[in-house]
Amino acid sequence: MKNEFLQIDVVKDYPEFRLTANLTVAEGEFFSLVGPSGCGKTTLLRLISGLIQPDRGRIILNGQDLTAVPVAERRIGFVFQDYALFPHLTVGENIEYGLKVRRLPATRRRERVDAMLAVFEITELAGRRVQELSGGERQRVALARALAPEPFLLLLDEPFAALDYGLRRRLRRELKELQRKLGFTAIFVTHQQEEALSLSERLAVMQAGQILQVGTATEVYSSPAHPFVATFLGDANLIPCVAVPTAEGLELHPQGGRVFNLSDTGGHMVQGGETDTTNAHFYMMIRPEDVVIDTVAPIYQGTIVTWEYLGYASYAEVKTDHGPTLKILTGKETHFALGARVGLSFREPALKLLPINQK
Repeated sequence: MKNEFLQIDVVKDYPEFRLTANLTVAEGEFFSLVGPSGCGKTTLLRLISGLIQPDRGRIILNGQDLTAVPVAERRIGFVFQDYALFPHLTVGENIEYGLKVRRLPATRRRERVDAMLAVFEITELAGRRVQELSGGERQRVALARALAPEPFLLLLDEPFAALDYGLRRRLRRELKELQRKLGFTAIFVTHQQEEALSLSERLAVMQAGQILQVGTATEVYSSPAHPFVATFLGDANLIPCVAVPTAEGLELHPQGGRVFNLSDTGGHMVQGGETDTTNAHFYMMIRPEDVVIDTVAPIYQGTIVTWEYLGYASYAEVKTDHGPTLKILTGKETHFALGARVGLSFREPALKLLPINQK
């Protein structure tokens, strides 16, 4: 990783909630915080910005301890979910606001506003009021206002939440391209897994005030370190099993399924646990796209209880005879009949083992 531009090590206590965060963000990185509502994502952004203070710990940005630094002096831009634009100001005046706070000369302010209007392709909107703008236009103005003072760090708190799906996809592509072009460091908060996976260089998955895993989108999706991560970031089958080491590898006894041997070269990964303990209990984690139809030596036999044609793929749920209901995702050419009998196995390199006692 590049230099640790932002270092966070804080604790914030509430009567019903404790946020504990320890992570680093590199200069020029697009980093995402993802998790369900109420997990602490926005609280962490507010701690970084200085809107609230930690009970313990500190935040260091660009070599400076921000603990005692006022909000206005932190050189941090913040784009709120509702954009928080000033309705009594024009687009140009909104963008200029932070420059006035920094007390830049009028000539320099005009140059910077013109530059931001051009970057976001909203020059023709400079004289308009906020009420006259569409949702996408307001989002661009909010980003331009946040970036105009040339902050060290840009914080984005679910900035696309109020937009329809198509516009949200287009604007996040534009945001990522802009970040590559300008090179600013950003922390992006979302509960949308698609946004986190598509935008992030790295991401942190949060639950109940805790950071459960940090890594690239590929690392976190393919090798989740926690059952919650597996099910929140993408879809997953979690199958209880007992793992028994043998001379041939690892013998797995899945709930209600056929015992099979997972060879040492199978590509499995045990996160946070050991495989050298006899009768160790795990979840077998397998993504729906890695469950395959098997007519020769299936691990499970079952009945199709749900089938959906998604256009790009077919999704089905199979109630196994003596075990769990498994989700599968196959090619779009595959068509299932409700009530049909199928055998299922797994793509072995994609199978991961997670300790079953993780909270």
